[in-house]
Amino acid sequence: MMGAYTGKTLLIVGGTGSFGNAVLNRFLTSDIGEIRIFSRDEKKQDDMRHVFQETMPEYADKLQFFIGDVREPASVRGAMHGVDYIFHAAALKQVPSCEFFPMEALKTNVIGLDNVLTAAIDENVKSVICLSTDKAAYPINAMGVTKALAERVATAKSRTVSEERTKICCTRYGNVMCSRGSVIPLWIDQIRSGKPVTITNPDMTRFLMSLEEAVELVEFAFEKGHTGDIMVQKAPACTIMTLAKAVCGLFGAGEDSIRIIGIRHGEKMAETLLTNEECARAEDLGGFYRVPADNRSLNYDNYFTNGDSARNTLTEFTSDNTTRLNVDEVTKKLLELPYIRRRLENI
Repeated sequence: MMGAYTGKTLLIVGGTGSFGNAVLNRFLTSDIGEIRIFSRDEKKQDDMRHVFQETMPEYADKLQFFIGDVREPASVRGAMHGVDYIFHAAALKQVPSCEFFPMEALKTNVIGLDNVLTAAIDENVKSVICLSTDKAAYPINAMGVTKALAERVATAKSRTVSEERTKICCTRYGNVMCSRGSVIPLWIDQIRSGKPVTITNPDMTRFLMSLEEAVELVEFAFEKGHTGDIMVQKAPACTIMTLAKAVCGLFGAGEDSIRIIGIRHGEKMAETLLTNEECARAEDLGGFYRVPADNRSLNYDNYFTNGDSARNTLTEFTSDNTTRLNVDEVTKKLLELPYIRRRLENI
């Protein structure tokens, strides 16, 4: 798989986040030619530059930084020349903030994606993998709605260019444990500060994925996906209470420190990675689902006489009907994470 990147240039849009750091740890020591980080925060870029200069000095010259904003087409184009592949990770992801500022979410998550895809097609980029979220399936909040629309934009763009020229593919996955802004780092900080561990609803369920698994999904989409596809990685889940108990157990807090604060703006009790409607055409690939684009024409007259005669037998995939982990299983999964091991060493 790494041979596909030999001597190539990879652009990570929104690359200073948790996903971008995970990609760099995976790819920078390979024989890839260059990795470009595109984002709008110069402080995060400077911090990232220094970290990789210190930890991987012999490879740091492969790393290039571009200041820009996906909302600005010109700055996107400025980072695109000579790029072979793109991982698009730029997004506004916090559910409550997107609820209060939905137009900001629209500008970044939808218009920003469209700007990236337009520039990629113009520059003959070979492959663009766009990161999406379980909240795009049956969306009930502004963040999910904008990501659902972004998926539709990617599918529509894929129809305008051949796969041989520019492949456009989406990946959809659930909560990434210990990513920036996620709940586990918050709980650890609360425990360290002697504060209550705040949870929304004890029966709420969420998928559990590591950053490494998120990178694996993007690689799988790069290798196996076809243009217009949405690729979904199967994942286990647990209740929020189970996750909180596991974190408390690891970091020395009693379960009596857990405090229920109620559901926040725009939150679901369970998340969906594959909708019932998508199951009509989805393919089960073992550890993944592939949802191919619906590329029927806009000649709706055809459907009065030629409808679909058969339907796939798959059923929707949610955090309620996937494998449910108990406290011990969640604890084991947490201990596999480098972030958790680092925080435990600092107790």
